[in-house]
Amino acid sequence: MTSALLARSVLAGLFVLFCGVAPAWSQAPSSLPGGKDISKLSSGEYALDKSHANIVFKINHLGFSNYIGRFNSFDAKLNFDAKAPEKSMLEVTIDTSSIDTNHEKLQTELKGEKFFNSAKFPSATFKSTKITHSGDKGTVIGDFTMMGVTKPVTLNVTFHGGGVGPFSKLETLGFNATTTIKRSEWGLNALVPMVSDDVQLDIEVEFNGKSPVATVPPAASTQDDAKKK
Repeated sequence: MTSALLARSVLAGLFVLFCGVAPAWSQAPSSLPGGKDISKLSSGEYALDKSHANIVFKINHLGFSNYIGRFNSFDAKLNFDAKAPEKSMLEVTIDTSSIDTNHEKLQTELKGEKFFNSAKFPSATFKSTKITHSGDKGTVIGDFTMMGVTKPVTLNVTFHGGGVGPFSKLETLGFNATTTIKRSEWGLNALVPMVSDDVQLDIEVEFNGKSPVATVPPAASTQDDAKKK
């Protein structure tokens, strides 16, 4: 294939790709759909949007740096009460073997018996027991179970906003949560204090309602009004 023909093929492919995605992007709103008014949102069960969720941890290494990693596989469900958010319920399950430190040898060690022992304890769970809130800030207190040990953990939560996603058409809720735990309390004692006992967690999540929100395009609404007249 000549360079000219190759260039035309690449351009043609880009044109097809652009045309395929352009209609979706052309429907993007001119302003952010998320709002802070909880009273305008719907109560009910919300599922985790795994494509917009992250659990990131930070731990000090030898006093030289803060090492950062994440878990790639986890799930959560939220039973949300818009009228009384403190009555909401949250459950989270984390696959400990999905730990990702961007270092294959270290990941293998962390899954082993000296650390998470993922073969024996494949998951860690969190179940809320108490929720408090004031405006867009709050706490979610719950039982965190890891390696067969259950202890209370408090998540400091910020509500980013809620509304209907312009592409998913699902009612969406977005949150950030942070906390610091002492890993030794759950039996993760290896290399303390050279690798710090304190582990910082930073969590970003979006939850989606189960059913699309019905919307009527303005043009269709105008046509219906015209027919009625």
